[in-house]
Amino acid sequence: MKFIRFITFATIFALIICASHQSKANNDVLYQTSTINALLQRVFDGNLTFGELKKHGNFGLGTFNGLNGEMIALDNVFYQIKEDGKVYPVNDATKTPFAVVTFFEADKTFELKNPMPLNELQKHIDNLLPTKNIFHAIKIQGSFKYLKARSVPKQQKPYPAITEIIKTQPIFEFNNAKGTMVGFRTPEYANGINVPGYHFHFLTDDKKAGGHVLECHITNGHVEIDYTSDSYMSLPNNADFYSADLSSEKRVDINKVEK
Repeated sequence: MKFIRFITFATIFALIICASHQSKANNDVLYQTSTINALLQRVFDGNLTFGELKKHGNFGLGTFNGLNGEMIALDNVFYQIKEDGKVYPVNDATKTPFAVVTFFEADKTFELKNPMPLNELQKHIDNLLPTKNIFHAIKIQGSFKYLKARSVPKQQKPYPAITEIIKTQPIFEFNNAKGTMVGFRTPEYANGINVPGYHFHFLTDDKKAGGHVLECHITNGHVEIDYTSDSYMSLPNNADFYSADLSSEKRVDINKVEK
C-alpha cells in the first residue's frame, strides 16, 4: 500500500509539473484569425467572437466585422476605436474578421531615453532582438511629442476595396500625449498572412482615444518585448473567405493600407 501510495503521489506531482509547463508554453503562442490578404480581398466579416478571442490572448490588435474601427487589447481589456477616434468597450458577442493576440509576458525590457521618430524606433528595436525569424509582441509605454493615427468607418455591402477606403480614412493627431503602443513585429516570410515588419495600435493613458499608428515621435518610454515562437491561425468559415483569391502578392497594397 505504501508503494502504491508513493506512486500515486509521484504521478500527481508529475502531472502538476507538466500542466504548469504546458500552461507556460501556451502563453508563448501568437493566435491569429484570418489573414491580412483576406482583408485586402474584402473579407470584412468573420465568425470569431471577442468572447472566444479572449480565451487566446490578453494583448493584441485587429478590427471588427464590417471594418468597423480599430481594435486594441491591453492588460486583458479589449477596446474599439471608431471613426471618431474615441474608445468604446467591446461586447463579447461582437465578431472580428482579423485579429492577432497573445498572452503577453515580457522576455526583454529596456528604456528609451532619447527622442526618435517611428522609423528609428523600429531600427533600434531590431538591433536588440535575438532574431528576426520569430514573431515578437511589443508594448511601448511612453510620452509622445507627436503621434498620427487613423481608424476606419464601418462599411456596408457590397464592400469597397480597402485601398479605396483608406483614401478617406479619418486621421487623428496627438501632441504631447502619453499612452501605449501595442503591436507585433512579423517576419518577412509571413507576408500575406500578416503584416511583415511592425504594426502598432495606440491607446492614450486615459483610455479615451487612439488608433492605428501611422507616424510617431516618441520622447521617452519603456519597451517590453515578448518573444513568440509558436503561432496558431484559425480561418473564417464563410463563403466570402472560401471564394477569395488569396494567391496573389499583395505587398504593395499591404504597405498602402498598414504603413
